[in-house]
Amino acid sequence: MAVAIRLNRQGAKDRPYFKIVAVDSRKRRDGRYIEQLGTYDPMKEGENYIIDLEAAEKWLGVGAKPSETVASIIRKARTSAAKA
Repeated sequence: MAVAIRLNRQGAKDRPYFKIVAVDSRKRRDGRYIEQLGTYDPMKEGENYIIDLEAAEKWLGVGAKPSETVASIIRKARTSAAKA
């Protein structure tokens, strides 16, 4: 099974809100997922994401492929965790 880490759209029209999820890459964008890793709110100012880095690292360690946006969020989360 090929696993992807990608965004799952939630929220209302013109008010997007996303869950960061580990999902079988053959499933639909908003279909059933394996595990929720965090959230991303593009409408929020400042730090607009929450992610469980340990869970994300676990999935990346077993070969999950992140989308471009999720890879960017993970990169930002790693740098903010290193500063703290």
